[in-house]
Amino acid sequence: MCTTMSALAATSMLSVPSVAEPFSAEPCALTRTDAHHSEGLDTWNAAYPRPARRLDAVMVFLSFPDAHPLTTPDELAADHFPATGTFFRRASYGKFTLRPHPLRQWIRMPRPSTAYAIQRDWTVAHRAAYLRDALAVADRHVDFSRYDIVYFVADPDAPGVDSDATKVVNLDRPLRADGTDIRRVVTVFENHPPDRLVLAHETGHVFDLPDLYHRPVDGKGDWDTHVGDWDLMGSQFALAPDLFGWHKWKLGWLEPRQVRCVRDAGPVRLTLEPLGAGPGTPVTGAAGAPSFGLGRGTKLAVVRTGADSVLAFEARGPVGNDAAACRQGVLVYRVNSGTRSGRGPVEVVDAHPHTEACWEDSVYPPLADAPVALGESFTVPGESVRVEVEGRTASGAWTVKITTG
Repeated sequence: MCTTMSALAATSMLSVPSVAEPFSAEPCALTRTDAHHSEGLDTWNAAYPRPARRLDAVMVFLSFPDAHPLTTPDELAADHFPATGTFFRRASYGKFTLRPHPLRQWIRMPRPSTAYAIQRDWTVAHRAAYLRDALAVADRHVDFSRYDIVYFVADPDAPGVDSDATKVVNLDRPLRADGTDIRRVVTVFENHPPDRLVLAHETGHVFDLPDLYHRPVDGKGDWDTHVGDWDLMGSQFALAPDLFGWHKWKLGWLEPRQVRCVRDAGPVRLTLEPLGAGPGTPVTGAAGAPSFGLGRGTKLAVVRTGADSVLAFEARGPVGNDAAACRQGVLVYRVNSGTRSGRGPVEVVDAHPHTEACWEDSVYPPLADAPVALGESFTVPGESVRVEVEGRTASGAWTVKITTG
């Protein structure tokens, strides 16, 4: 096990070497850049596990000398699973399985919880000491070579534990245990019960997905101005937390035939299936009755707007992970592969900029009604791109006309 290392927060650049694995030659697939968690998807960053198969995650429960746990490992495991696994199974249309392996006992850390100065913006020294001690005590109980993901779950009632500190820690010098390099660890400090879907959000970082929220410089103001309710990487409290179609394309959950690159000038008509609809998912169509015929058609339309930028179009509604969606229709958003995590690599375009919706429940009501609704047309500000939502099919898909140029 490596005893000296420095740790970088999830929004920092990873300095380990990575190998670019070919992903897609599609003309609308942005090139991956050096930006941390770049939204480019022409290649896959091999420094991250790709969730296109079953991945195994170990959950290690850490107690401290200055507190007696008031919960059990089984209770804390149930806080996050099966909900986290269910989210990814739905989002991936069954292509990805996240299998948890929780330990059944507490493992005692050598120092009091207060000794690690746990907080959202941890110092490198305190974070390194915590991870070093956690790996040392856990190594006697865990064969880390068997797992793709590591969750260190702290006793939520220990006096030094700050629930705001839950995050992924990327290591510029990997920890070493059981012949395995550990390049990132999810440190969980959540209350019991935890924030909704928080572990799914943090696990998204393990798969090279960026933070989509806006963090105010002074800590004041709204965090959800970039994407509102429309992606888990913006907020785990979102009403429609399913991952953007762009992210599903990046992760390998959309087939190339399910992505339409709109390149021709003039109008292009296409049919978009609801993003959340997988094979066998009931969707109410124009006829008013549930249909089970969706799941393998076009999910994402893309218009290239620059060397590092695109406009993306997808149908969103109360289906799958988006069951609580505030509004339905065709969602439009900008993607920039040169913008780093936390700086707005994705921005939802509001088709109704003068109204808001679901103010009781939405994380950001001004964007809750962002989709272009049935029968509406919308010209994207600053772009020569217009989208018209012309109708719905009997199966529940959306018929759309996109005009460029």
